[in-house]
Parts: sequence; structure tokens; C-alpha cells
Amino acid sequence: MNNKPAIIMLYLGAVLALFTSCNDDDDDDTLGNWVKKSTFNEEARSSSSAFSIGNMGYMGTGYDGSDYYKDFWGYNMDTNSWQQLSDFPGIERSSATSFVIGNDGYIGTGYDGDLNEELSDFYKYDVSSNSWTEIADFAGTARYGAVGFGSDSYGYVGTGYDGSDKKDFWKYDPTTDSWEEIYGFGGDKRRDGVTFEIGNEVYLGTGISNGVYELDFWSFNLDTEVWTQHDDIDEDDDDYVYRSNAVAFTIDGKGYIACGEYSGSISTVYQYTPSSDSWEEKTAFELYARRDAIAFGDGSRAFVALGRNGTLYLDDNMEFFPNAEQDDDDN
Repeated sequence: MNNKPAIIMLYLGAVLALFTSCNDDDDDDTLGNWVKKSTFNEEARSSSSAFSIGNMGYMGTGYDGSDYYKDFWGYNMDTNSWQQLSDFPGIERSSATSFVIGNDGYIGTGYDGDLNEELSDFYKYDVSSNSWTEIADFAGTARYGAVGFGSDSYGYVGTGYDGSDKKDFWKYDPTTDSWEEIYGFGGDKRRDGVTFEIGNEVYLGTGISNGVYELDFWSFNLDTEVWTQHDDIDEDDDDYVYRSNAVAFTIDGKGYIACGEYSGSISTVYQYTPSSDSWEEKTAFELYARRDAIAFGDGSRAFVALGRNGTLYLDDNMEFFPNAEQDDDDN
């Protein structure tokens, strides 16, 4: 009697069981759940600028493949609703940068596609009066794709693209309405990097320069204004944090980098733990992979919205729960 068919079936069954077991283990080891929230009210777009104050996320400007924008919106994290606010007063643009000083938001620089030029103008948004004030132009070269972050006293802008990739950093003082260059950043030039803040440390990473994805990872102390280099973001073979045009946010003392571009739009999400200087993969963004999105957050909650995948411009909005199990019913 020939038992080869039975043996082959047993072998295939064992291989299938092993494959299924491996997949189950991977699912069990990866936490994070994305929950669909209120869709943005107006035109889908990418490359907008955003910042958060309290339970409100604010966003404006952007590009939809044909038009540049200057409208400005607030997203209430508690009521899950959007409200249109006073238009951004500068010209329409994309890839601007933003920061928060105290309870005021700031947006500036960027790219004017109509004139095909980089920008250096800057504006302050007063939440209480829903009004804008022009401030001193950015003192570095006009640029887009820069990073921005702030403290209770100052705003900071650095890196970006002005015709070539940059690594300089500048500090804005609202009491004197002036910019001053600060030194000490030993990292690589880049555009389209990200930052996130944990305590008094702002972490900077990712981005691209001359077609190369940057791997160095740094933190900036807001009290001492000293830069510290950390392990590169490819330190472990299993980690693929490197990318450009991503978003970043903080939840309960841990940093997150999500989505972005790496030879095409991606959806992967990584969590950074500062105490161990290590990265852990979380559940990927559960709608379209995307680049040039925006993120809102209050330190305990975070949302990712808008962006694009190729020529598809997006208007959706998702909240991330990093310690929950994935539930497809939430989408």
C-alpha cells in the first residue's frame, strides 16, 4: 500500500499549523487599536500644519493635488467635532511648521506652489480671541519641511529644505519678537522629520536627505538647550522606524512615530520608551497607509488625520489606543 499521499497531507498540515501558530503569536505580541473618529469637514488634503492646546487640535493650510489652502480648523477631542475658525492670514501653502508657546499657537514657513518658492513668514494664533497676529519672519532661510516645537517661553524651528537640506536651529522669543540661532545639534541634515515631547525632552528623528533616510535620533532639553544623541533608529534588526513625512505624538510618557513614506506610503507604528531607549512595534494604522498626515494629542490621547496615499488625498481621522487589542469593529 502506498502511503505517500497521507504523508504529504500530514506534512502540509504541520506546515500550516506552524504558520498559523506563528501568525497568532505575532498578533498576540502586537498591541494597539485604532478607532474611527469624525471625518474632517472640508476638502481632503495633505501637508497641513497642526498643533494642540489642551483638548483641542488645530490645523490649517495644506494641498489637495491641485489647490493650496489657508483655512483653519479646530478639532475638539472630547466632543469629537470640527469647527471652522479664522483663516490663516498668510498666503496659501503646504509643508509649513508649527509650535506652541504657552497657550498660543504659531504657524510659518512652508511652500507656495503658485510662486514655486519657499516661505519665511510667521503668525501667532490667539485661542481666546480666535485671531491671528503676524510676527517677525523666520530668521533662517525660507524653507519647507522643517520641524517645530515649543516650551512655555520659546519656540524652536530647524532642519527643512531651502533648495538644499538643512540642519540649523533657531529660537523665537515672543517677548522681543525676535529669532536667534542656537547651536549644538550634531545630527544630519534632513527635511520632513518629526519631533515628539516627553517631559522637558523633545525627541527628533526620521526624515530624508539627498534620497537617504536618516537614522540618527536625538533629544533636546528645553531647560538647558543641550542636544543628546541616542541609539540610531535601526539599532535592532527587527525595527524599521526610519521613514520620512511621518507623524509623531506622545501618550502617557511614551513617544510614537506613525505612517509616513519609505519607497511609498506606509502604515507602521512604533512606540519609543525613553527609560530603555528602545522601540516596539504596535498595531499599524488601520485605514489607508499614508504620508504627510497630521497628529493631535494632549499627552494622554492622540489622533492621526488627513494625508495622502499616492494621488489619493484623505480626510479621515483616527484615535490610537496603544495598549488595547485590535478590534476591526471600531472602524
